[in-house]
Amino acid sequence: MLLLLNFGGLFGQNMTPAIIVSVETMLERWKGQEGKEIEVYNEFRLLTSEVISRTAFGSNYLEGEKIFAMLNKLTILVSQNISKTKIPFINKLWKSVEMLESEKLEKGIQDYVMEMIKKREDKVVSGEADSFGNDFLGLLVNAYNDLDDKNRVSLEDLVGECKTIYFAGQETVNSLLAWIVLHLAIHGDWQEKARREVIDIFGNQNPHLEGIAKLKIMTMIINETLRLYGPSNGLPRTVAREVQLGKLVLPANIDVLSLNIGLHRDPHLWGDDVHLFKPERFAEGIAKATNYTAAAFFPFGFGPRSCVGMTLATIETKIALSMILQRYTITISPAYVHSPIPILTIRPRHGIQIILEPLHS
Repeated sequence: MLLLLNFGGLFGQNMTPAIIVSVETMLERWKGQEGKEIEVYNEFRLLTSEVISRTAFGSNYLEGEKIFAMLNKLTILVSQNISKTKIPFINKLWKSVEMLESEKLEKGIQDYVMEMIKKREDKVVSGEADSFGNDFLGLLVNAYNDLDDKNRVSLEDLVGECKTIYFAGQETVNSLLAWIVLHLAIHGDWQEKARREVIDIFGNQNPHLEGIAKLKIMTMIINETLRLYGPSNGLPRTVAREVQLGKLVLPANIDVLSLNIGLHRDPHLWGDDVHLFKPERFAEGIAKATNYTAAAFFPFGFGPRSCVGMTLATIETKIALSMILQRYTITISPAYVHSPIPILTIRPRHGIQIILEPLHS
């Protein structure tokens, strides 16, 4: 957890240039597509994969492509089997096809992570590098090799941290960007408001951290999209000890899934227009929007275990949207079919097809 927190701080301060380079690569790919249909969910998957590879692992998307593919398959398997009842001891005697495939993927991911670690270690041993690096992977490898047993990270934890940051840093931002662009394509008034704000703050220059903090309208749009189509549709927790919630008694050692979509779309909390896209709800901040009911809005979790990638996701989203709005107007394609599905995150079953028109010829 401490390593993830360190990376969160490092990200905000030093990673903006790497994000901008990744967005520029995507926009360069779009140059020949003006006026044509583009499927942005897949485009943002490539973008966010590139960003997390650059910022956390000092590589690029092509080098991490294998692990992204394995994580995607594992995510689908976990999502399909998350609610299935497991009978104790039976799994030791007989394993389903899905379980065998999951174990194979877990092994493949571990082997890939170990390859990355060995490359870092070999460079230090040979004198080619004087440290394991100051990115997320460097922090992990340093902790893995720590001489103090109390500070040393186990192999299991190391692999788990890598999987978390690969998945959280890629899939959640991918989903969030796609749903925001869909809403902006449908609601041209909010698209124009966001564009005016971006141009007022940045002009035609690349975004910077000081300006990103001033994007009030974009923050409202992001929050409303998180409310309607938050990347996570539930908050899993394990009950450590028996606890009473109202009239409900939860015994120790059970898993609980809090569905944030239930609260985010509760008309008693948000009003009869709860299903409508209305960013103005957040004009005076989250507290006022929720009538000071803290648990009414938790797209990144709640309490001391809130997602430490929140800063990463927010800054990356604002940079990408700013750079797109500086260059293009966005409209929805007639081919788009609305069909959100939960696969750990909320994904568009058929993708999100839009049409881009350049602002300047």
